[in-house]
Amino acid sequence: MILTVLCVCLSSGGFELMLQEFLNKRSHARCCRGALASVIQPCECKTLFRICLKHYQSSVSPEPPCTYGSTVTPVLGSNSFQFPQSAPDHSFTNPVRFPVSFTWPGTFSLIIDAFHTGSTDDPATESLEHLISRMIIQRHLAAGEEWTQDVHTAAGTELGYSYRFVCDEHYYGEGCSVFCRSRDDAFGHFTCGDRGDVLCSPGWRGQYCTQAICLPGCEEEHGFCEKPGECKCRVGFTGRYCDECIRYPGCLHGTCHQPWQCNCQEGWGGLFCNQDLNYCTHHKPCMNGATCTNTGQGSYTCTCKARFSGTVCDIEIDKCVDGPCKNGGTCTNTEDSYNCSCAPGYYGSNCELRTTTCTDDTCFNGGHCAGNPDGGYYCQCLGGYVGFNCDKKINHCASSPCVNGALCVDLVNSYLCQCIEGFTGLHCEENVNECSNYPCQNGGTCHDEINGYSCSCLPGYEGNNCNISVSKCKYNLCQNGGTCHERDGHYVCTCMHGYAGRNCQFLFMEQLGIKGAKKLLEEAEKEGIPWKAICSGVMLLLVPLTGFAVLVVRKYVKVHPRSKNYNGKTMNNLTTSSPRGEELSASTRGAPHVKNTNVKMDLYGDNGKQVHCLQVDYNLVYNSKSGDKMRVEVEKSLECASVDCDIDAKQRKSLKSDSSIVCSGV
Repeated sequence: MILTVLCVCLSSGGFELMLQEFLNKRSHARCCRGALASVIQPCECKTLFRICLKHYQSSVSPEPPCTYGSTVTPVLGSNSFQFPQSAPDHSFTNPVRFPVSFTWPGTFSLIIDAFHTGSTDDPATESLEHLISRMIIQRHLAAGEEWTQDVHTAAGTELGYSYRFVCDEHYYGEGCSVFCRSRDDAFGHFTCGDRGDVLCSPGWRGQYCTQAICLPGCEEEHGFCEKPGECKCRVGFTGRYCDECIRYPGCLHGTCHQPWQCNCQEGWGGLFCNQDLNYCTHHKPCMNGATCTNTGQGSYTCTCKARFSGTVCDIEIDKCVDGPCKNGGTCTNTEDSYNCSCAPGYYGSNCELRTTTCTDDTCFNGGHCAGNPDGGYYCQCLGGYVGFNCDKKINHCASSPCVNGALCVDLVNSYLCQCIEGFTGLHCEENVNECSNYPCQNGGTCHDEINGYSCSCLPGYEGNNCNISVSKCKYNLCQNGGTCHERDGHYVCTCMHGYAGRNCQFLFMEQLGIKGAKKLLEEAEKEGIPWKAICSGVMLLLVPLTGFAVLVVRKYVKVHPRSKNYNGKTMNNLTTSSPRGEELSASTRGAPHVKNTNVKMDLYGDNGKQVHCLQVDYNLVYNSKSGDKMRVEVEKSLECASVDCDIDAKQRKSLKSDSSIVCSGV
């Protein structure tokens, strides 16, 4: 028989295990007890199962206790078989159910052991010698109607099964912890939703649907209901919606705001509002439009209009009996008074005024007077004036026609707007375009503004009208103490002693040799200047020119004998060839008398003349014997502290190129 651990208390759900198929593949070679068969043939087992359901364990122990329940099945088959729905003796039912009386935690551990027994009377499940296979799993499982299918394979066996956790009737939620049972009695009128929530029946409300919903419009404070759709009034109130108070018994012409009141209506008084205090309203005694005033219970007074008299204003008075109309005017009674129809030439309420004619000069401000056929006159006013006598001036500025802060000046028949600067037009509505005269110079862009303009200048110009040229030396690009000068739209730097370059950025070393030139060339190449390519091109050009110059000099020497005075020219370009490549120099030994083409510089050579030093720009070109070609181009400036420079004998013999001086003897 099946052994099941049951809980006496009520359950909220149950774990259901559906056993489907069991395969014992190793039974063909070995008997279930472990002994080999004498003849290879199937060994029939008597298979039963022990099932243990317990709480979730990260490392599942097969040992008791089975906290959620356990059971042992009877022998259900031999080696391989399909699980039946029930045992013949009804000791086994498939699926196996484990009832749970607490909130389902959503996790579990399951152990299924397959045993072999030699006798159906003694299952002997405690002996591991009879254990065929063991399945251990731990899973997460939410409550629901759907089955979870699984197959377990181990030790030559295979077990197919499925499982689920379902809530009992009236229990809902993931853990079957919500209890809800539909009812319709004094304790509630509701049904249960899919999640166990309370759904009130029509006409009921509240947490447990115990409050009836009254008739729509029923006053909650003064009415109530015991059934849906009712509206029962509380004491002191009445009406379909219990929104009317009950008056004091015997109240005739009164109302109430609270039960048992008697507030008298207008014209009524007394405890029961039965005394008539508004005789005028109820009886209307005054006649001919007179005004009635209540003076007490049953009393009143009448205020008559002008042409009536009497207690109730029933006597008509003739206003024309005293002849109020003068100068032949005709009197006619009206509802409230009388009216006079005046004779020609008179006017006024009683025809007491004589009509003025055009001979009295009654039209002002140039108005033209014209007579009426019935007497009197009228004025035809000039523009800008109105009134019966043209005595009123029209204010043309009253409508504020001028805009943008303009001043309005009222004229005779028009107005004038005095515009502020920057605006024009009849009403000063137009902004003056100050850019119309193209004030911006040198390609500047003009931007019109209110009472002014602004110019966006092109690079190189500034000022309100872009008329000021920006100085090329404004930002002083000269380095190392150099002085900036403007020259032909560009800038020129006058360098301090020992510096050279367009911006005086190079330090010009003394005794500039081949190594120094190479170093300067390397520094220039680091700055991105392709000096090697430039020097190569220059050298290719200078080689034939140098040869041509040598031929010219030799021919010149042969034609002109050597003398003490020579006329020669030194240019800013000096060329020298050094077989040793030791130094670059500009010497004056071979020319005792040299003509200097730079008129701003006087210089003496080896003839003992005095040397004058001024600002010089020059280029140096060096040709080495080994064929290396390089060109160091230096734009250099030098200022001497004084006009006279003392040069010793050694310096006069050879003026080095690094001295930043080119001298000539005079």
